[in-house]
Amino acid sequence: MKIDNLSKDEKLIEDGIDLLIPISGKKKEKVSTIIAKAKKNRSISLRVSNYDLGKIKERANAEGIPYQTLINSILHKYITDQLFEKDQVIRSFNLISKA
Repeated sequence: MKIDNLSKDEKLIEDGIDLLIPISGKKKEKVSTIIAKAKKNRSISLRVSNYDLGKIKERANAEGIPYQTLINSILHKYITDQLFEKDQVIRSFNLISKA
């Protein structure tokens, strides 16, 4: 079954689905352990200016989420190239509208 609104990575996986083979035993256990470790959260200390922390808390409050969750979301989006600067987006829209 093909789904139209897949991400680039999801499309690659779906296109190669016939090449995948199931694993079991020790290999499956090893993969499960790796995935479990990757999903674990780790507590860290981070120094942030009072101004920035205040603004983060304001934004989190406006979105109805804890500020730690917002910080975690921002970090995740940044490292997975899903966080864009506002002027980059505006420039892109300007280029599209001129075309």
